[in-house]
Amino acid sequence: MPMQAQDIEALIRESFPDAKITITDLAGDGNHYAAEVIDASFKGKNRVQQQRAVYAALKGKMDGAHGELHALALTTKVPE
Repeated sequence: MPMQAQDIEALIRESFPDAKITITDLAGDGNHYAAEVIDASFKGKNRVQQQRAVYAALKGKMDGAHGELHALALTTKVPE
């Protein structure tokens, strides 16, 4: 069953409680999302480290062919 945008945001928010999080359903099908996560904890980390931290927050929801979340285009940033 596809994940809902609010479920994705809730998982990310558990690890990044102060982040600005924007989730967009790209295809309107509940399977292809984009997420922008802006958080101060990303300061000093490269883009790969930032994105790995967010993927870890998803707790395996994208793992393998049976993952609940099929595709996530991820953008991470440090607040300006």
